[in-house]
Amino acid sequence: MRAVVTSLYTHVLNCLSSFFNISSDQLMLKGLTIIIALIAIATYGFISYLQRSPELPEIDYERWWGNGPKVAEDGTVRPFKIEFNDTMIADLKSRLKNRRPLTKPLEGIKSEYGMNTIYLEKVLNYWVEKYDFKERANRLNDLPRYKTRIQGLDIHFIRMKPKVQGMKTLPLLVLHGWPSSSKEFQKVVPLLTTPRTGHDFVFEVIAADLPGFGFSEGTNKPGLSGLHIGVILRNLMRRLGFNQFYIHAGDWGSNVATHMITVFPDEILGYHSTFAISFRPYSFLKLFLGSFVPNFVMDPKYVNRVYPLTDLIQYFLRETGYLHIQSTKPDTIGVGLTDSPAGLAAYVMEKIGVCTNRDQTNTDHGGLAALELEDLLDTVTILWNNNCIVTSSRLYAEGTTKETRIVDNIPTKVPTAIVNFRYEVLHQPEWMLRDKFNNLVHFTFYDYGGHFAGLEVPKELADDIFKGMLAILEFNKKKSINL
Repeated sequence: MRAVVTSLYTHVLNCLSSFFNISSDQLMLKGLTIIIALIAIATYGFISYLQRSPELPEIDYERWWGNGPKVAEDGTVRPFKIEFNDTMIADLKSRLKNRRPLTKPLEGIKSEYGMNTIYLEKVLNYWVEKYDFKERANRLNDLPRYKTRIQGLDIHFIRMKPKVQGMKTLPLLVLHGWPSSSKEFQKVVPLLTTPRTGHDFVFEVIAADLPGFGFSEGTNKPGLSGLHIGVILRNLMRRLGFNQFYIHAGDWGSNVATHMITVFPDEILGYHSTFAISFRPYSFLKLFLGSFVPNFVMDPKYVNRVYPLTDLIQYFLRETGYLHIQSTKPDTIGVGLTDSPAGLAAYVMEKIGVCTNRDQTNTDHGGLAALELEDLLDTVTILWNNNCIVTSSRLYAEGTTKETRIVDNIPTKVPTAIVNFRYEVLHQPEWMLRDKFNNLVHFTFYDYGGHFAGLEVPKELADDIFKGMLAILEFNKKKSINL
């Protein structure tokens, strides 16, 4: 068979040589040149295809998310106080006291299999015996809180104005992620509203609960993705009198904010994030190609935050089971979490621990030691009190749609500042982030800290927001001069 193929190949080559009146060697050289040229053209075409920017999809900026048909909306802004009432507290404590015995970890296992139940037992006992529900509610109410109805949903937010005159005040919308709420920024907000030496500006902070999270109302209608949440929050800022503003966000809040700076680039003057991600296909191609020369594409000191990709893949396979469940069947897992406060605490705190320090699954606390227990129990108590574990988890199922993928692939001109803490869930180098965030003006690395920076390292987060906004203001000033 091989002889037949060789003979046929030789015969075809001789025929082509005779037809073009050139030698076989010349023909082979020309053929190789053509093949290389075709590969180069195909590669260029493929990269150009990945780099293309689609048109913004049509978006309904007044889409109704409330119960029933659309009605005239009450646009008032109402003061709001957090309350953990006696009925809720008694029921919660009763459920915790009457829970079934927890299954002990296997011999030699700490948190590798999930929440360490010996550690969890201590947390649950503290929740029942020492956690002061009324005092914690009062602490949360130290910050001024409000609600207003936007597109059919009651949206809860903190609004804190700086107590200073004669300084430039920047309106800053602050957004959290799952399983959090505006509680995550309880320690950060006062730092942002306090003037600093060397800065001629301070912030007026609006820290909103995403719909279905914290004290914001969830929808009974499918389709509320991060894109549409962004529309709601943009309309919230307009309700409060801000036609232009700045944003800081992390986790799902970053997803929402990234959509906002893409859809409303002239309304948002700057964006600061702990979790900015480019989901453009071209960025993922670069991520893969960079794995062959990691020290060339990023600072060797931080290469281990991205490469080798096998470590990153193993980490995601190990830790994202919850993500797949919530992306497909959030209502099913929600039944158990809604009925059992012990189950809710285990589920939520285990993920917070891993995202705070993924290298500490060999400890009883699984990464939670970096956070104050009261802060963690505030988060779980808010989820329990408002029965919002299902409505918040549904964002994973609603988060990716055809229109969100289109918006993800459109670059934004809004100046962006990024801080990367050591144990952030996912990190991308600058050369990838610029595919989405064309004007990346500030990039900081920390050798410590994790995903919930507002709870763990509030001072460092506030410091970087100030530094990032300084770079953003300078960029906008130069752009204005050039115009």
